[in-house]
Amino acid sequence: MKDKKKRKPESKLSWLLYLLLILLIGVYAVFGNIVVGAVAFLLIIMILIFEVKSSIASEGARKSMIDIGVAIGAAIVFWIILIVALHTTAPVDAVSSCSMLPVLHRGDLVVLHGIDNVSGFASANHVPVINVSASAFAQMQSNIQDEFLAYFAYFQGNLSRISYVITNNTPYTVGLYNIACISQAQYLNQRSRVADCFVPQQAQQSNLIRYSYSIGNLSYGKYLFKAVYTSQIAVGNSTIADNYSNPIIVYQTTSRDSFSGSIIHRLYAIINAGGQYYFLTKGDNNQALDIEFANYPANQSAVLGYVIADIPVVGYVKLLLSGQIATPAGCNETLSTH
Repeated sequence: MKDKKKRKPESKLSWLLYLLLILLIGVYAVFGNIVVGAVAFLLIIMILIFEVKSSIASEGARKSMIDIGVAIGAAIVFWIILIVALHTTAPVDAVSSCSMLPVLHRGDLVVLHGIDNVSGFASANHVPVINVSASAFAQMQSNIQDEFLAYFAYFQGNLSRISYVITNNTPYTVGLYNIACISQAQYLNQRSRVADCFVPQQAQQSNLIRYSYSIGNLSYGKYLFKAVYTSQIAVGNSTIADNYSNPIIVYQTTSRDSFSGSIIHRLYAIINAGGQYYFLTKGDNNQALDIEFANYPANQSAVLGYVIADIPVVGYVKLLLSGQIATPAGCNETLSTH
């Protein structure tokens, strides 16, 4: 009886800590305040330490270590079961950005299923597969910098003054810019060089992938603007338009990509280059395909799977533990294209 009385205050404190953590994560999910996120991260660490100390105090060090070992073992077994059942080495992931708004939100936990047969997967989900020769794709890769093209609006004839957001009643012209070139100019803090990154529309005709644009609506808080975005691509004689019923996939980037980590974006089309499959993707809330933003097309081995379910907010635990506390750019704006 004495042991039970001793454990009661600890049990109450444990529940209070968990309730406080849930509250903090909820507030962080709504407001994205970095201070709240940091406090939630520290609270997670405190809870882990508190639980271990409480277990040692009540059960003894040896029994506690055995319990922890059993819990870790059970988690590993459960993870292996998920891997086998879902045919992927990464059955779950957390949405870390706002590039898939309004379908997926930052902090959503997504459940993935692997893609074993690309052609069968594409057929079942009505994803367009574009057949190109291996040599044509190899040529594209050898000149990949020329594929990093995205549409921007330049204002009042000034090629250096560009934005994909079109402010109201401002004269503008839409043009193609080389993203790698712009990134270099901005890195060197030479804004005047951005004009040199302009690419005439006809210059992309020699590229494997060619882009077309449309104008959509961009909500930024209570304000509404126009925005230019890629709405269609052409590969050879095939033309592919936006299709928001295509599945959402997760792929792992490499060191040569401008994005980093695992990317959760909608599948736009699949390129079959002599039996090797490459995935073209685009975030619903992004103005352009990933390749336009200097991300190489993901090959089949880089694709972790496609999203079969998502659980709101739960993914914040993973984001906080991995140190992804600061809210990324773009979370206060939503691009509406359909």
